[in-house]
Amino acid sequence: MTDGAWVSLFSGGKDSSWALYRALQAGHPVERLVTVHPEGDSYMYHVPATRLAELAAESIGIDLLAVEPDDFDAASATDSGAQGDSELEPLEAALETLDSDLPGGVAGVTAGAVESEYQTSRMQAMCDRLDAELFAPLWQEDPEELAAAMLEAGFTIRIIQVAAAGLDESWLGRTLDADAIEDLRALNEEYGVHILGEGGEFETLVTDGPHMDRPIELSATPEFDGTRGRLRIDDAWLAD
Repeated sequence: MTDGAWVSLFSGGKDSSWALYRALQAGHPVERLVTVHPEGDSYMYHVPATRLAELAAESIGIDLLAVEPDDFDAASATDSGAQGDSELEPLEAALETLDSDLPGGVAGVTAGAVESEYQTSRMQAMCDRLDAELFAPLWQEDPEELAAAMLEAGFTIRIIQVAAAGLDESWLGRTLDADAIEDLRALNEEYGVHILGEGGEFETLVTDGPHMDRPIELSATPEFDGTRGRLRIDDAWLAD
């Protein structure tokens, strides 16, 4: 195993949480979680409810470093490729700082990419520049097998945002369990909805799992405009 510390890119959603969980299972010494808080839509990062990552980090017991919106300069980007590159810059700067601060430097980085070549190629290039290993355990895995593995491991996954045909207000706050997967399978056949929401059809928050000491509790209000919606988080806390 490579000497040095590991850093986990972490939004609190299912994909980054699964990448972290698998890294811990593999014995990688994850010393820091890094959460990016982009402003508005993002080509590179999970956007909704990223502030709750701090609660998740407290439950997991790993310190978290936040990359704030003020660190971004994506407004000058001329196309999606340029925006992705500019969005990566503050993350890479944060990892360079950690590389100097952590004992042994940054040996590896975990990422929750499933199918996005756009994201993964940029993450790999960044890790190459940092001389760090990229650990992406979801990459090109079968979506249904991944979903089954998350549920079997004991993850509690809540849907907090929807933006696809067939996903109505009833999905906001719904737990992604076996019944939900069955319904998503039907929506995949009818509308092409990705079973893991990889196309942005839905976003999630992991509220409990085997890597967490205490579950996250939510007080939330669904907001739906007829085609897309989100779960407005009014309050959140760690259960006793």
